[in-house]
Amino acid sequence: MQFNNLTLQYKNGIGLLTVHRPEKLNALNKATILELHQALKALDSDKTVRAIILTGSGEKAFVAGADISEFSDFDVHQASQLSREGQELLFDFTENLSTPVIAAINGFALGGGLELAMSAHIRVASSNARMGLPEVSLGLIPGYGGTQRLAQLVGKGRALQMIASAQMIEASTAEQWGLVNAVTDPEDLLPHCMSLAQKIQANAPLAIAAAIKAVNANYVPEINGYEVEISAFANCFGTADFKEGTSAFLEKRKADFTGE
Repeated sequence: MQFNNLTLQYKNGIGLLTVHRPEKLNALNKATILELHQALKALDSDKTVRAIILTGSGEKAFVAGADISEFSDFDVHQASQLSREGQELLFDFTENLSTPVIAAINGFALGGGLELAMSAHIRVASSNARMGLPEVSLGLIPGYGGTQRLAQLVGKGRALQMIASAQMIEASTAEQWGLVNAVTDPEDLLPHCMSLAQKIQANAPLAIAAAIKAVNANYVPEINGYEVEISAFANCFGTADFKEGTSAFLEKRKADFTGE
């Protein structure tokens, strides 16, 4: 699969997906959103891929926001369509992917870039990363799920502080607030994420997919997350991976999961 704005590498069952628009600090436009959707869909359907690392090219930016030049003249209807289509194609899609996605935040993650990182299941930042939702400085608000996911991760007060002030926070603050799981030195970011992906890779992929579904259910008002958990837990008992996992435990050996 060929892309204009991304690079995709496979490393021993781990997909490394890199947004590559260096002239725009990896800013998201419609074409990049579509390519990310296509790449993530392909990775998720590949049974040999057990984890995905998402990052940006270069040392300056993960994704430095949306490409403002693309929508600066939009009207209300066009803006509504832009937000809805983007959320469905990429941000909600990523959050509900069965394969765990680790965002390796290697610099600026602003606006749509931070929204993309927040839609990943796990976030790791380099110490030089800076994060923020500066949309109100443009007369906008976040439109790709930022108002919802940021509050879920850091709480209502801190979310409103970040959004209303339009200020960036440093990686250390993001870690204290729970916005990122860990902070590393820049040169250690991808090795750290790769090590984490390898730990995920060793476990049962169907069980991990079920866990993602159950955890996400907690944030959908009309869904009873406990019921989703009960159903997902029970369904695990019908998988070959459950039989392999329990047999390996009883036989004191390492499990060999097949995702079936």
